[in-house]
Amino acid sequence: MLETILAIAGKPGLYRLVNRGNRSLIVETIDKAKKRMPAFGTDRIISLADIAMYTDSEEVPLRQVLKNMLEKEGGKKASIDVKKASKEELAAYVGEVLPNFDRDRVFPSDMKKLVQWYDILVENGLTDFDEALKETEGDNIDSRKA
Repeated sequence: MLETILAIAGKPGLYRLVNRGNRSLIVETIDKAKKRMPAFGTDRIISLADIAMYTDSEEVPLRQVLKNMLEKEGGKKASIDVKKASKEELAAYVGEVLPNFDRDRVFPSDMKKLVQWYDILVENGLTDFDEALKETEGDNIDSRKA
């Protein structure tokens, strides 16, 4: 699921990949408006499946962090308000979800973005992070056997 959910630098929110155009991707906002627009090669576009968070020992895929947040919040929106939260409050919240995150390389803006993305996904019923984890783990197991 996260493979088709995109973040576009400089544009708020998240987008779903709808189709591929001639020199662009056709994306749709993940909200009630469902506004469609082109995203061009000059835009910095990244799939949520390709994002990871730094920890003290390794990088943890965003899908695992989102799954941890979903478990912590019981499937509801985040209990922290990113607009009012201080840097310390954000760090404490992310520390509950990912205890060993690298406090030097994960900036407050990254933590805000994480919580905002989580809220967008939950509001729109896109919370199937477990299935994506099973697919990834299955790929890793198969590649070790080969």
